[in-house]
Amino acid sequence: MSTFADQVYLLGRRSVVRTIRQPANVVGPLIFPLLLLAVNSGGLRAETRLPGFPTNSFFAFALAVPFIQGALFATMNTGTDLARDIQTGFLNRLSLTPMRGIALLCGQLGGVVVLTIAQVAVYLTVGYIVGVRLESGLAGLVVIVLFAILVGLGFGALGAFAALRTGSGEAVQSLFPVFFVFLFISSMNIPRNLIAVTWFRDAATANPVSYLLEAVRSLIITGWDAEALALGFGLAGAITVVALALATWALRVRMAR
Repeated sequence: MSTFADQVYLLGRRSVVRTIRQPANVVGPLIFPLLLLAVNSGGLRAETRLPGFPTNSFFAFALAVPFIQGALFATMNTGTDLARDIQTGFLNRLSLTPMRGIALLCGQLGGVVVLTIAQVAVYLTVGYIVGVRLESGLAGLVVIVLFAILVGLGFGALGAFAALRTGSGEAVQSLFPVFFVFLFISSMNIPRNLIAVTWFRDAATANPVSYLLEAVRSLIITGWDAEALALGFGLAGAITVVALALATWALRVRMAR
């Protein structure tokens, strides 16, 4: 167990260092979601005057979006880095050592966790600067961090699965527009109960991303919403379990080759 932990630590440290050495992998997940947040907050603030809108600050309402958008970047970073390891032969060289293959996956996802914590710190700091206060208090802050880590692990594992199956960084990056579509047909810009277009409301209701957003949003503007948190954590946990199972299977197949 100690040897396995050492392997995960070494590979996780490698993942973090490699991410830091590639500024685009850090700047993108931190800056791009905030830019989109600023644009949406400026253009859609009139929504707060709709009857039934849950807050008078659209920035507070939309602050949940960067958490999920940042997780999408985690998918790209994890998958692209792992695909590069496959293309350069690093994974093949690992197979000739006593290092366990699963340690590579855990180490890679360890890098995702570190980046996710940094993202949460930046997003909440920006929110605090513009006047957003968590209705759920300090305990809610802890829950948001844990939820963001869970979501990051799930999407990171999906990226790892795509990399292990295709062995191509380009194939992994092609998933980003697909995931982004799911973000835009969710409740990212308006509560589902206020969506007037029936087909869009139904699509947002069927979209699991809506419930991930609403879990974070409930902690920011509502306080403690048991239903929103149960749905958010339940779906995030299901995504993580399925993605980890797929990534583990794909890793076993790749290592066998």
